[in-house]
Amino acid sequence: MAGLNGDPFLRIDDNIEKLQYNNNSKEVIDKEGLVVRIGEDSSNNKNNNQGGEKDMAGNSIHRSGSRPQLDLSKAEIQGNSEERDPTILLPNQTDDISHLALDIGGSLIKLVYFSRHEDQSVDDKRKKTVKERLGISNGNRRNFPILGGRLHFVKFETSKLNECLDFISSKQLHRGRIDSHHWNSEAPANENAVIKATGGGAYKFADLFKERLGVSIDKEDEMDCLVAGANFLLKAIRHEAFTHMEGHKEFVQIDHNDLFPYLLVNIGSGVSIIKVDGDGKFQRVSGTNVGGGTYWGLGRLLTKCNSFDELLELSQRGDNRTIDMLVGDIYGGMDYSKIGLSASTIASSFGKAISDKKELQDYRPEDISLSLLRMISYNIGQISYLNALRFGLKRIFFGGFFIRGHAYTMDTISFAVHFWSKGEAQAMFLRHEGFLGAVGAFMSYQKHGLDDLMVHHLVERFPMGAPYTGGKIHGPPLGDLNEKISWMEKFVLKGTEITAPVPMAPPGTTGLGGFEVPSSRGATLRSDASALNVGVLHLVPTLEVFPLLADPKMYEPNTIDLSDHKELEYWFTVLSEHLPDLVDKAVASEGGTDDAKRRGDAFARAFSAHLARLMEEPAAYGKLGLANLLELREECLREFQFLDAYRSIKQRENEASLAVLPDLLLELDHMDEETRLLTLIEGVLAANIFDWGSRACVDLYHKGTIIEIYRMSRNKMQRPWRVDDFDLFKERMLGSEGKKPRPHKRALLFVDNSGADIVLGMLPLARELLRCGTEVVLVANSLPALNDVTAMELPDIVAEAAKHCDILRRAAEAGGLLVDAMNNNTLDGSRGNSSSVPLMVVENGCGSPCIDLRQVSSELAAAAKHADLVILEGMGRALHTNFNARFKCEALKLAMVKNQRLAEKLIKGKIYDCVCRYEPAT
Repeated sequence: MAGLNGDPFLRIDDNIEKLQYNNNSKEVIDKEGLVVRIGEDSSNNKNNNQGGEKDMAGNSIHRSGSRPQLDLSKAEIQGNSEERDPTILLPNQTDDISHLALDIGGSLIKLVYFSRHEDQSVDDKRKKTVKERLGISNGNRRNFPILGGRLHFVKFETSKLNECLDFISSKQLHRGRIDSHHWNSEAPANENAVIKATGGGAYKFADLFKERLGVSIDKEDEMDCLVAGANFLLKAIRHEAFTHMEGHKEFVQIDHNDLFPYLLVNIGSGVSIIKVDGDGKFQRVSGTNVGGGTYWGLGRLLTKCNSFDELLELSQRGDNRTIDMLVGDIYGGMDYSKIGLSASTIASSFGKAISDKKELQDYRPEDISLSLLRMISYNIGQISYLNALRFGLKRIFFGGFFIRGHAYTMDTISFAVHFWSKGEAQAMFLRHEGFLGAVGAFMSYQKHGLDDLMVHHLVERFPMGAPYTGGKIHGPPLGDLNEKISWMEKFVLKGTEITAPVPMAPPGTTGLGGFEVPSSRGATLRSDASALNVGVLHLVPTLEVFPLLADPKMYEPNTIDLSDHKELEYWFTVLSEHLPDLVDKAVASEGGTDDAKRRGDAFARAFSAHLARLMEEPAAYGKLGLANLLELREECLREFQFLDAYRSIKQRENEASLAVLPDLLLELDHMDEETRLLTLIEGVLAANIFDWGSRACVDLYHKGTIIEIYRMSRNKMQRPWRVDDFDLFKERMLGSEGKKPRPHKRALLFVDNSGADIVLGMLPLARELLRCGTEVVLVANSLPALNDVTAMELPDIVAEAAKHCDILRRAAEAGGLLVDAMNNNTLDGSRGNSSSVPLMVVENGCGSPCIDLRQVSSELAAAAKHADLVILEGMGRALHTNFNARFKCEALKLAMVKNQRLAEKLIKGKIYDCVCRYEPAT
């Protein structure tokens, strides 16, 4: 470690020019020349530097004048001194609170906070060698902007402001703590601490924040924040916007290049209607004082409900016909067909109360609540459409916590817009509906640079973040692991199934103001579904779109359509049946300790809760595909600290497969080219049978050893396969009529399982490509998933395999995989030939059995730039996802089908059918 104290002008090592401190100018200059002033009051200089600073690309950077001061005392280099850009640790930096922002409204407080990922550097010489070969450098990475982390969303009722303050204090969010293990209530106070906030409460409660937390409120304009938040979410979150008609939710993919103009209707206590023409370009064109506050206020007076959620719950059991005056009430049960009004159309909300000889207590609170909800929702929808018509806008986005993810509210607004526009305008809703202002306030910390990040940088996860029962959230998000496990044990009886919030009965549908309301297909209406619809956004700046996709905008990874309820039910059953075996493996991977058993039980209950939630509302977490389900399972495992449930199984299978690899390679080398190529493809398909994610394959493991099963599978490789393009691939590889084709320049091999799959299947195929003069990049998972091989494990597997193969040894040395291994174990005693084509390993950026090519690692994206062949292997990568994907280069998709349902749906075949699909470059 190296200190930074004492010298008024400092450099940290000649090779690591990280920070400079100039005592006279009172500026800190980072390596890229970005200036942060310290030791002076910048509150009066808010606009001094709006156009002055430049980022590394020369773009202007707008910075807030109230940016935090930088405390360099006791600063240290964190990491290895050989690194080009080591992390600088500032232990006394307590006022960097720019990861917290609030929207304090009249009814609710919306809080957005950011926790940084640990920037742990690994001294991996192999990885550095591969990066050098691929031309990847971290030299352009700025240290000051956020490098990665998680964006969290929390809400509190404004009347419970003290609970919000306690939450902020408990997590030390006002002191700039970056992660849970850094939270320290004893951290010293800083009188210069500032947090961003918007909404009326930013003014009303500023003194209380100063008194309780010792922080000042930097007030941001409410309209600015709403628009900035909406623009960011619509650009950055893939499944942010959706329509909702007759209980059916359908996600809408927004092209951020064609986003503007649109109408933003924010329904809070009141309603603001804003015409948005671009980033920072908008005008408030209308509004109404009849909004969420009206519903809550009148509802409280008329029903004595104590909360907004309680009022919504009442509406779901209501019948408005006892209160609303319908057209049929006026026309003796008849329609007013001349102007197109049916007898069930509402002529006057609450109109029956005029003539009924009843007092308030004679009306059911449920009926009052429903009538009130319809009246307000319908009018908001109509006013919004009239403003859209005024400006010729077709798209209207509705936000604000009035909506609450409530199906009937959205249906009512949607019908109003659809009816009055005759279907020409469309009402769309936002999943982060209530957090627009808070996100906008967060975005005002320009140093985050989040406005420059597009969809592939943000990955949404849905942990068991807060305890919930009956559709209600109880308390702030659960923090550490013990809290999650304890809640599971305390609130869920052991041995009973966790169920999602209980579905409510659908209210009667009798029509409203001017048009009919069709009967809702959505029978599961909840009062606060949105609290469960918003996950944690993981910011991963190293993720990119796979550059070889033929058309990224049209790319859809999932091949299984889970919008079909029967299909959804089938896969949920498969996952549920596999769960006990998975728990057993996970617990065994941790030594079978009591702690592991507790975590295993908690994982099973948490994942079951997610499945039950999604069975009730499949679109609760965004557009659902099979890949999303499998990824959710892996995330739940990691949430309860099962980092590699199949670790010991993978090691055992790798050892068994490596023991027979020399014999296989010797057998291959005695074949002619054509026979060898067919045998290699057969070997990949046969070895792909080893998949612990398949029930059929798990049963096979009890019938023989790994080698016996592999040989049995090889013996059954009879062509033609169900999808058989081998002859096309053979012609491309070997040519025809004596003409030898040019070899591929670089091949990307997306590998699947450990054991026989990688060792006896994909490595021999990689070896053949290397023999032809093709560079080979093995693409593996960044994180474990089932028994899939990871990029961290592959170099050791290759090193062991290379002990028996000169081709693999030379290629592995050229690719940087044998930097520290086998110096004395070469076959001929000589060092590798530097002119050999390299064999490299890169991580794919994910930890799932499937892969979404819109979000891959920067390493993989760099490797793809010179690749002309992509080979996708395994059910997850080649069938569940990417079976229909098209690429700019040649592609080969290889898999053995180990699920009968998938076989029937995808290839109209049966279990153990084989897929060899070759596609020329598009």
